[in-house]
Amino acid sequence: MTLKQGKNHVTYRVRSMDIELQLERRLEALGLTEGSLITVLNNDKKGALTARFRGARFALGRRIADHIEVTEVHAS
Repeated sequence: MTLKQGKNHVTYRVRSMDIELQLERRLEALGLTEGSLITVLNNDKKGALTARFRGARFALGRRIADHIEVTEVHAS
């Protein structure tokens, strides 16, 4: 599934990012890499998606979130 389809207050693991190389490098510099955990804070389907990763909050545009493949992390 894509991050854009993510539910509020659910944590996901990034599987892959299929976006322009420059944008991918920028996200990697911020700490969003394959295998990292990301928690959706607000995905109310209007405007940017708000998420937390590496201890900071970020707003990601819907176009970007639609190109980040994730899998849900289940509590153990």
